[in-house]
Amino acid sequence: MADQIRLIKKYPNRRLYDTQTSSYITLADVKELVLENANFQVVDAKTGEDLTRNILLQIILEEEAGGAPMFTSDLLSQMIRFYGNAMQGMMGKYLENNIKAFTDMQAKMQEQVRSVYGDNATVNQDLWAQFLNFQGPAMQSMMGAYMEQSKKMYTQMQEQLDSQTRNLFSGFQFPNFGAGFPADKKDPQAAASEPPGTPKK
Repeated sequence: MADQIRLIKKYPNRRLYDTQTSSYITLADVKELVLENANFQVVDAKTGEDLTRNILLQIILEEEAGGAPMFTSDLLSQMIRFYGNAMQGMMGKYLENNIKAFTDMQAKMQEQVRSVYGDNATVNQDLWAQFLNFQGPAMQSMMGAYMEQSKKMYTQMQEQLDSQTRNLFSGFQFPNFGAGFPADKKDPQAAASEPPGTPKK
């Protein structure tokens, strides 16, 4: 049985109310729910509009404003340029699949860490550094698999774009375009209109 969605209501005063705990919570609390993989939804208390994406974007903005941002200015600029672009939907799906592949790789790495240091090992930065030093070949193989998966997803995106382009132009008629008509081939109607005895060209 799937977990029931945890409903969080956002009021006009910008306060968030957790209906499960019957208490007001902060963005930091919502971030904890994300880290715990909790199934939740944020809605407008008055209209019922889904505001989950808005809240998640606020959390990302706060994290990026902190001391260790994940996105560079160049990357953010490139992402902004895709808005309104014909590739916007495809790029969003590509990024989503790419992050999923990276998350799967991270989960496998955590399993290997625990197999070396025990199930109760805390995976902190120092432990990661030690583990990566001892697992060079394995890490190269895992990163290679991730890059290959990323390459495949990019190729699929290109193929989808090519297919959409062909479908877009298939309804247009381009006279003599790509038909390969030889230069010396006469129009049958034009030939029929010539008087008898006209020398052939």
